[in-house]
Amino acid sequence: MEKKHQKENLTNVVSFIPTGDYYYKKSIQAMNSGQMNKAYKYLQRAVDLSPDDPMILLQLAIVELEGQRFEEAYDLLRHAYQIDPENLEIIFYMAEVSGCVGMIQDAKRFAEQYLQKEPDGAYADEAAEILEFVAFEQDDFEELEGTGEDLYRQEQARRCMEKGDFPEAINILEELIEDRPDFWSAYNNLALAYFYVGEAEQAKALLNTVLRENKGNLHALCNLTVIAYYEKNEEELKDLLNVLVKIQPYTWEHRYKLGATLALVGQYDLAFKWLRSMQKRGYIGDAGFYFWLSHAAYFSGHKEISKSAWEQLLELDPDKEGFEPWREQENVYELDALEHDRDYIVEKLESNYTSERIFGLFLLSCTAHKQEIIAHPKWIDVEQYGSFEKLFLAYALGHHFDMKNKVEASFLRAVSVPEILLEQYGKLTALIAPMFQMWFVLCEQALNSNYRFTNPAAIAGANDFLFRSSRMLKVTKKEIAQQYGVSVATLSKYIDEILKFLPNGHK
Repeated sequence: MEKKHQKENLTNVVSFIPTGDYYYKKSIQAMNSGQMNKAYKYLQRAVDLSPDDPMILLQLAIVELEGQRFEEAYDLLRHAYQIDPENLEIIFYMAEVSGCVGMIQDAKRFAEQYLQKEPDGAYADEAAEILEFVAFEQDDFEELEGTGEDLYRQEQARRCMEKGDFPEAINILEELIEDRPDFWSAYNNLALAYFYVGEAEQAKALLNTVLRENKGNLHALCNLTVIAYYEKNEEELKDLLNVLVKIQPYTWEHRYKLGATLALVGQYDLAFKWLRSMQKRGYIGDAGFYFWLSHAAYFSGHKEISKSAWEQLLELDPDKEGFEPWREQENVYELDALEHDRDYIVEKLESNYTSERIFGLFLLSCTAHKQEIIAHPKWIDVEQYGSFEKLFLAYALGHHFDMKNKVEASFLRAVSVPEILLEQYGKLTALIAPMFQMWFVLCEQALNSNYRFTNPAAIAGANDFLFRSSRMLKVTKKEIAQQYGVSVATLSKYIDEILKFLPNGHK
């Protein structure tokens, strides 16, 4: 009898498995109590559990919209619309988000669709405002090639490229071109993706295809110009620039592309003309726009405009602090200063020796060409870097190291040595470059041996003394000790310490 009773009780036990609806209701409760961060997490969990529930997708999309994460909102709403294309609320928000991501014709289409179905609906006034905005701004929005679906797929590829997933971007764009063989902007983006994976010839072939089939395509001309600049093909670069300087673009997209390209290759006056013309007309740009406007303005003599543009850039992308064009210009760019010789640094970065590569990465931290070198698809290959190279790259990019971490603290003391040497000599010349090369050979060996670099000034002096002695230059330990602010005994100690790291040859 007792077993029967237990069996009956077991039939009343319901195992609790949370569903998307459960977390959706939790998110609404959190919203009602003002806990928006918690509501956002509940909605994300709800979508994970019920990825095909259009109302859950809609609610999360609204939160993403409010947080100005427009691309994420667009993805969610597009999925919701595919599931329930008759839902009026989804239709309205498709109009809203399409406008936010620049798909103006789609914004108009969805707003009209909503008003046609529900002229007195809850969002009728907002839909009408969208149509008014589109009508008012129509002249300033160029007609984009491709349908909303085409643009969406291209946007997917762009996001893959931003994340460094170039193979996936190439797959998306190749499929898009197969479906739409006249979608020229997809060709241009595919060419860039190929260039970034080191397939420069394939990239150029695609761009030349665009120019044959769509004569005068500005994006293709600009992309070929950038490739010629990076490949140091002076003759081709000159020919392309002769074409670009004659172009008089009207649309904002073309002015932006032309201005940014000209700024990248050092044609600052003309770059400033086009980018500044956009700003004067009320253009509100992205971070890239203000970056290139600031550089073009500064190097064409418009310093106040440059600083104003940089302030706008930092509001959008605070991580750009430290890349100011005037900070670069504050250094003395003399002809024999190798830290500002792009080709010299690139030669170091592409060396087969680790010591040479970390030397190049050190120079990257103080060169006027930092942004250009970082942007190049082949000069810095993080995936091939060892731990020391990654530390030097982080240093060059302004990473904040933790002095409480023994490894990072030791590295910072190591990198202080060439900093002290550069400060002593003022600039890196061909005469003293071998001294720095010797230091980075020593440094590599010392790092491998977990050396602590406890006295950077004394180590810098020791390195200087060894270099001068090897060149038979008249120098005494007393002179070097005074120069670097250490005692002769301390200098001698560190000469003995670093001598053991001198190898017979590079490793």
